[in-house]
Amino acid sequence: MRILLFSLFFIITDLVSAQGKITISGNVRDAMSGETLIGANVYISELNKGTSTNSYGFYSITIPEGNYTVNYSMIGYQTQSFNQSCTKDMVQNIDLEVQSFSVDEVIVSSQRNHNVYSTEMSVSRLNSKEIKKIPVLFGEQDVLKTLQLLPGIKSAGEGSSGFHVRGGGADQNLVLLDEAPVYNPSHLLGFFSIFNSDAIKDTKVYKGGIPAEYGGRLSSVVDVRMNDGDYKKYKVSGGIGLISSRLSVEGPIVKDKGSFIVTGRRTYADVFLGLSNDSTVDGTTLYFYDLNLKANYKLNPNNHVFISGYFGRDVFKFDDRFGLNWGNYTTTLRWNHLFSDKLFSNLSLIYSNYDYVNSLEGSSSDQHIDISSGIRDMELKFNFQYYLSSETSLKFGLNAVFHTFKPGSLESQDSTVNNRILDERRALENGIYFSAKQKIGSKLTLNTGLRLSAFSTIGPGTFYSYNLNGDRIDSTVVDGVSINDTYINLEPRISGTYILTPESSLKLSYTRLSQYVHLLSNTTSGTPNDIWLPTSNNIKPQISNQVAMGYFRNFKNNAIETSVEVYYKDKQNIIDYKNGADLMLNPDVESQILLGSGYSYGAEFLIRKNNGPITGWVGYTLSKTAHQFDEINSGKEFPARYDQKHNISVVGIIKLNEKLDLGATWVFNTGNAVTFPSGRYTISWPITDRDHQVPYYTERNGYRMPDYHRLDLSLTYTKKLKKNRESSWNFSIYNAYARKNAYSIYFREDDNNPELMQAVQLSLFRMVPSVTYNFKF
Repeated sequence: MRILLFSLFFIITDLVSAQGKITISGNVRDAMSGETLIGANVYISELNKGTSTNSYGFYSITIPEGNYTVNYSMIGYQTQSFNQSCTKDMVQNIDLEVQSFSVDEVIVSSQRNHNVYSTEMSVSRLNSKEIKKIPVLFGEQDVLKTLQLLPGIKSAGEGSSGFHVRGGGADQNLVLLDEAPVYNPSHLLGFFSIFNSDAIKDTKVYKGGIPAEYGGRLSSVVDVRMNDGDYKKYKVSGGIGLISSRLSVEGPIVKDKGSFIVTGRRTYADVFLGLSNDSTVDGTTLYFYDLNLKANYKLNPNNHVFISGYFGRDVFKFDDRFGLNWGNYTTTLRWNHLFSDKLFSNLSLIYSNYDYVNSLEGSSSDQHIDISSGIRDMELKFNFQYYLSSETSLKFGLNAVFHTFKPGSLESQDSTVNNRILDERRALENGIYFSAKQKIGSKLTLNTGLRLSAFSTIGPGTFYSYNLNGDRIDSTVVDGVSINDTYINLEPRISGTYILTPESSLKLSYTRLSQYVHLLSNTTSGTPNDIWLPTSNNIKPQISNQVAMGYFRNFKNNAIETSVEVYYKDKQNIIDYKNGADLMLNPDVESQILLGSGYSYGAEFLIRKNNGPITGWVGYTLSKTAHQFDEINSGKEFPARYDQKHNISVVGIIKLNEKLDLGATWVFNTGNAVTFPSGRYTISWPITDRDHQVPYYTERNGYRMPDYHRLDLSLTYTKKLKKNRESSWNFSIYNAYARKNAYSIYFREDDNNPELMQAVQLSLFRMVPSVTYNFKF
C-alpha cells in the first residue's frame, strides 16, 4: 500500500505539471506490408526521453513545447529521424523500412539498450521471421521449441512443445493466441505446437515480473500475436516439408484501411505409414491440420476492428479399433478505440474451446464407445492505457471469464455398456487491475500494479465433501444458476530498474499470482486425455509469490548483451494424487487429489550477440524445485518431476554469404527426477500356484534419468527472385551425433536369469534429417 500511495503521489504531480506540454501520438508500421510493429522505440534526443509502441502498434509521448529530433527505431528496421517544431498536439504515423540483413542477423529481438533501461525483467520476445534459421525437429519451425532454448524455460521431454518455467508445471503457463487462452498448445502428442510460424507476428514470454493485466496462472505468460495481413498488396507464401506442408494467403480488403490473412497447415505422416512394410501399422491414420484466419478494418482514425480465429485438430486412428482426436478452437473479436491522443482502449470478446474424444471399436458396428472431455471459455476484456506524460503511463481494466468444464463422458452404442456422463462444472472468473509506470529522476523507473481476482463456482450441480479416506461425508445440491463457493485474492506486482551506467542496470521484481483452474495429468508433459477441473470446496486456488533480481550489462556499443537473474518462488495448494489414483470418468475425482506446497529457486545467465555475421546466444540455468505433501514420501520434501539442476543452451547463426546461412543449437540438461523401484519382493498366489514379483518403492522421485544432450544443425539456401519473389531450401539434422537420449526407462526380468531385473531405456530419435522448400510471391 505504501508503494501504491507513493505511485499515486507521482501521478498527481504529473497531472499538475502536464500544463504547457504537447503530445505526439500515432502508429508505427512496416513500410512494405503495413503491419503494425510491437515494441518499436520512439526517442526524443534532446530530452533523453522515449516510449515504445504497445501490442497494437500505438504510441503516445507528452513533452514540453520546443524544437526536437524525434527518432523512430526497431531492430531489423532503418531508423527514421525528424526535426520537429512541437508547438501543438500532433498525430504522426510512421512507416519503417526493413533492413535487408535484419532477419538473418537477429534471433531474439530487443530495442537498443532496451534490456538495460526497461522495467521489464524475466521477459523475452521472439519474432517468427527471426527464427527461420534455427534447426528443429522435422524442420518445422516452432516458436515454443525456440522458447525452450532460453534460460529458465525447460522442455517437458524429447521433441515436446510442452515446457516448464522456473519450476512450474506445464499447466501453470498461460498461453494466449490473440488474447484467447489455448489449453493444449500441441499437435501429435507434443511433437509440434499449434503455432504456425507463417501466421505469427510476435511472441512475448514473461517468466517473472508479470504485469497486472495478466492473471490466472502461476508460472508464465506466453502472449502470441497473429499477423494482421498485408495492407498494400496480395501475397502467397508457404512451404513443403517431408511430413507437413503449409500455405498462407494475405492482402488488403481496402488498401491501407483493412487486410486479411488465411494460413493453413497439414501433416501427412499417415502417408508414410502407408508405405511401411510393417503390417502392424496397416490402416493407421495419423495427421493434424490447423487454420489461422484474421481480418481487420480501420473504420476511421480512432476506431479499428479485428476478428481472428484458430481451428486445429489432431486425428489418430489405429486399424479401426482405436481412435483419438483432439483440438482447439478460438475466436477473438477486438475493437481498438482512441478516446484522445493519450487514452487508448481495447475491448475484446473471446471464445476458446478444447476437447478430445477417444473412440473404441468392437467386432461389430454397434460396439462403439466414445470417451470425451473438454473445457470451454467465454470471456470479456476491457483494457485501457493512459499516457499521462513522458514519465508516467497508466494501465487499467477488467475481464470476466465464464468457464464450462466437461470432466468426462462415456457414450456407447453397445447395450451391455452403461453410458456415463459426469456433470458439467461451471465457474465465473473475474479480475480488475491497475498499474502505473513511472520514471523517477534520471536513474529510477518503477512499474507498480495491483490485481484483484475472484473465482466462483456456479450451479446447478451437486458438490461433495470427502474425508481423508476419500469417502463422501456431505453433499450440497445447488439448483439453478447460483453461486456456490467464492475465492478472492489480491495480487500485488512491482518491478523497478535502477540505471548504474549508460550500459548497465539493476532490476528487482515481486509478483503474486493465483490459479483457479487445474490440470489432472499422470505425465510430465501432458497428453490429450488430461482433464481440467475448477477450484472448488475440495480444491483450493494455487498461490505463488516470486521475487527476482537481475544485473544487465551491454558491451561493444550494445552488440553484446549479458544478464544474470536470480529468483525465488514459493507455491501453495499445488496438487498431486494419491497412490493408485483413478482420474478417468471418476465422479469423485476430487477425492483423489492432494494439496501441498513447494518452492523453486535458481540463477539464469545469458550472453547474446545481436550483430555481425555470427549471432546467437548462450544460456545457462542453475535451479532447484521441490514439493512437500503430508501424505507423500512420509511428509518429507522431494524433487518435482521436472526438476533439473543444470540446463545449458547454445544457439548460433552464421551468415556464410548472401544466400547461405548455417544454424546450430546444442542443449544439455541433467535428467528429470523419477520414481524407480528400489527393490522387489515375492508374493505367493495359491490360485495361480506361482510366485509374483512385486516392485518395492521407497522415496518419491528419488532417482534421476540420464543426462540429456543433443546437437542440431541446419543450412538455409535463399534465392531472391524478380518482383519481390523469394524461395529457399532448408536442410536440417536433428540430433546430429545420434545420441541415444532416454525418453523413458522401464524394468523387466532378465531373459537369462529371472531372478534379476533389467532397466531398459527407450530412445525416440537417433538422427532425423529433414528438408523443407519455402516460397513467397
